[in-house]
Amino acid sequence: QVHLVESGGGSVQHGGSLRLSCAASGSILRFRPMGWYRQAPGKQRELVASFTRGGRTTYATSVEGRFTISRDNVADTVSLQMNSLKPEDTAVYYCNAPNPPYFDWGQGTHVTVSS
Repeated sequence: QVHLVESGGGSVQHGGSLRLSCAASGSILRFRPMGWYRQAPGKQRELVASFTRGGRTTYATSVEGRFTISRDNVADTVSLQMNSLKPEDTAVYYCNAPNPPYFDWGQGTHVTVSS
């Protein structure tokens, strides 16, 4: 069973930056397209950034130009660099595959952006 572990969240002010990281038990992330999701209070979980099978990156309109997804196949991690953060980016962020089959969801990492 694969366990996903997200880290790097925190509290920042509007315009600040954070870098999230995702790791998994076992070297498996390098073999799957991966993505970052977020779930804000009272809202559904949404995919905000991901890799396609061809290795390209895709972004939700709300984060395009501000967020950058990357991966390190040696360390077997996937990261999300978040710049120019806005209060509406406040959410719990999770990593997982962008398409089924999904891994079991991790605990996520909390991001709070204050105005």
